[in-house]
Amino acid sequence: QVQLVESGGGLVQAGGSLRLSCAASGFTFSNYFMGWFRQEPGQEREFVAAISRSGRATKYADSVKGRFTISRDSAKSTMYLQMNSLKPEDTAVYYCAADRFRDSEYTYWGQGTQVTVSS
Repeated sequence: QVQLVESGGGLVQAGGSLRLSCAASGFTFSNYFMGWFRQEPGQEREFVAAISRSGRATKYADSVKGRFTISRDSAKSTMYLQMNSLKPEDTAVYYCAADRFRDSEYTYWGQGTQVTVSS
């Protein structure tokens, strides 16, 4: 079955960096759009970044543009989110998502990984 497993979250000081990974299994990774979302307690889940099936096209939320970089490695069936210049407002649970046909609505979701940025 389809499985998405995030890792790489943790506690970091403001201005620091983290790299999140999303290991995919149970489907042909290169055929799926992939994305990152985040959610703070009591808030709605928000879009962070997305990447096309080929990896050639990416898009970002304005709040992370220039600081975060999304990428994918089809040989490893893994997607990444490199997060630099982290801010306390980046604190959230980060989720990866996958969909066969769209980069705006996703069918499959991981369990999330916590990112906490201290000031």
